[in-house]
Amino acid sequence: MANVTAQDVKALRDRTGAGMMDCKNALVEAEGDHEKALEIIQKKGLAKAAKKAGAIAAEGVIHAYIHAGSRIGVLVEVNCQTDFVARNEEFTAFVDEVGLQIASSAPLYVRESDIPAADIEKQKSIFVGQLEEEEKQTGKKRPEQAIAKIIEGKLAKWMKEACLDDQELVTRDDKTTVAKACENLTVKLGEKIAVRRFVRYELGEGIEVQKKDLAADVAETLAKGS
Repeated sequence: MANVTAQDVKALRDRTGAGMMDCKNALVEAEGDHEKALEIIQKKGLAKAAKKAGAIAAEGVIHAYIHAGSRIGVLVEVNCQTDFVARNEEFTAFVDEVGLQIASSAPLYVRESDIPAADIEKQKSIFVGQLEEEEKQTGKKRPEQAIAKIIEGKLAKWMKEACLDDQELVTRDDKTTVAKACENLTVKLGEKIAVRRFVRYELGEGIEVQKKDLAADVAETLAKGS
């Protein structure tokens, strides 16, 4: 059996966030090989996350995030299973990270299953219209099968960009998506972690600003003064 030191356990724990005993057992199973131990931790972590996926997460927090300059604000609800985890520093830090993500990337939905069928059809009709306009300009007609594939690809890209869960966190360099971060935190904290809903506000959004013709305005002022 490989000699597993406290330093080995700490190094693996720093890489994975798993518990000390889980790291030690993984290293023993991998006979001291750190890369194999990492694979063992990841596989067991995925299994744990899958078990937690069906759990009811009704605790958590509703967090208010105000972006720099106070021009964008976000309210987001992130759930866990106990109020103990809701007060955990890593959980609250993640919630703030999600708030920043929503503020900066402006998703429309949490996950793909939240997208109403009407929104998908509306977006599909927009893409169809774009392709038809392109065909008019180029004079080239695409086969129906090719059009269907293009529309499918455009819809998939749009849904990935529109759904928070599928977005890569802007605060991380490793291309971790919000969904993957939830999964990792579920494994680390031992409770189901999930973003439930959010609202994003942008200063002045929806207000129609009246645009004035400066030259006409000056002329009107001069006419009044004469």
